[in-house]
Amino acid sequence: MRSLAAKLSLTLVAIVALMGATVYVVDRVTMRTYYDELAQKLNAPIAMYVTEQRQLIADGVADLASLTELANHAMVINPTAEIYLLDAEGNILGHNQPEGAVRLSRVALGPVHRLVGGEAAAPVYGEDPRSIGNEKVFSAHPVRSAAGLEGYLYVILGGRRYEELASNIGDSYFARVSGVAMLAIVALAAIIGSLVVALLTRRLKRLSGDMQRVTASRFEEPPAVGAARRDGDEIDALTNAFVDMSAQIRRQIEQLRENDRLRRELVTNISHDLRTPLSAMQGYLETLLIKGDAMSPEDRNRFLVIARNHTLRLGTLIGDLFELSKLDSASVVPNVERFSLPELVQDIAQGFEIESERKDITLDIEVSHSTVFTLGDIGLIQRVLENLVRNAIRFTPAGGQVTISVAERPDAVAVAVADDGPGIPEKDLPRIFDRFYRARDGEEARSDSSGIGLAIVKRILDLHDSRISVESATGSGTRFEFELPLAQQAA
Repeated sequence: MRSLAAKLSLTLVAIVALMGATVYVVDRVTMRTYYDELAQKLNAPIAMYVTEQRQLIADGVADLASLTELANHAMVINPTAEIYLLDAEGNILGHNQPEGAVRLSRVALGPVHRLVGGEAAAPVYGEDPRSIGNEKVFSAHPVRSAAGLEGYLYVILGGRRYEELASNIGDSYFARVSGVAMLAIVALAAIIGSLVVALLTRRLKRLSGDMQRVTASRFEEPPAVGAARRDGDEIDALTNAFVDMSAQIRRQIEQLRENDRLRRELVTNISHDLRTPLSAMQGYLETLLIKGDAMSPEDRNRFLVIARNHTLRLGTLIGDLFELSKLDSASVVPNVERFSLPELVQDIAQGFEIESERKDITLDIEVSHSTVFTLGDIGLIQRVLENLVRNAIRFTPAGGQVTISVAERPDAVAVAVADDGPGIPEKDLPRIFDRFYRARDGEEARSDSSGIGLAIVKRILDLHDSRISVESATGSGTRFEFELPLAQQAA
């Protein structure tokens, strides 16, 4: 009974049994009412017939002998009739019942008046003198004399004899027929209901089995049921929800695996990149401690400068790691404001002027309009441009050129940083935004690059809903470009 089909079948059988019992009770009540109405209408003339044969009450005195004789004649017509003679107040003056059988001495005349006067539709129920609190259908007719109304002839239809016969018949035939019919209905309902429920739950059972199979495989296996109609029933909706959920869980599992791989790779790269400057610093400092007195001032100074450069590189790496971790943790919310991109580009170019002159690199600025305004976090966008320009200067040879351009478009501002360096091989382009990935080798790159500058760039632009693109080829330089929303220009 744990299956849904069994529970539904049992519920259906219980409902059918309850409805059958209800129909049985209602049928008994309505049939009783029907037969009472029929009996009252068919036997309505009995009381009138008896009263017309003799003067049963004269001057308040009842003729009980005539009543007994006429009652016996009436019982030939209807053996279940019970006849009572009432005075004008409803007191029982006489009857044809055995001694001690009558338990009432007075009958309420309200129902008698309604029946005689024709004020109520059949069936009309009156008190049964042989049963206190019990009511039955009856026939009644006024008894009149020359002096006026003397009383009423009150005939109970379906008396004690009728009840005995009806009880015997009901206990034998009707009960058996009703019981057999009820059992047949319940059995037929159980069979038909079980078939219908099995058909209705077949898809649900198949879906449940597929869910268990996919769950047991830890969502490695895709659902076998496939997507259902989008405008189908609730089971189709459940199927589609399961298919979509399974696909999403598989994507999340794959993403977790990729994140785990990246985490292990990150730990490896961090260990390597931290160990390199630390080992170098340790080597130079140990050399200074061991041979410091024997070294010339120039050599000692050179060793100290190299050690300092490694500490600077280590500080840059640690700072970049903290910044990237902060960006990945979703704790950074851009402080969007309106600012001028040309002014920001000019400030950044001035900041790199000394470094570019030292390397004999020309740093150009190309701005289509001097008052191009955009929306974004000016501090984060400045970090993006600094990383891009620093990379461009690092990989551009002496005598080369780095260009920062700002171009206004219909609904955006495009910013590009281009160099004429050695370029990036095509196979490396998809991975240049990965952490610690270096597409361009060289002693200078290995000495002061953290390897996560472009990863920071991409994460900041993701926070601004902006996508960065790169164009490069070996020997043809590299160009990075991204867009920011265009703000209203200053007047």
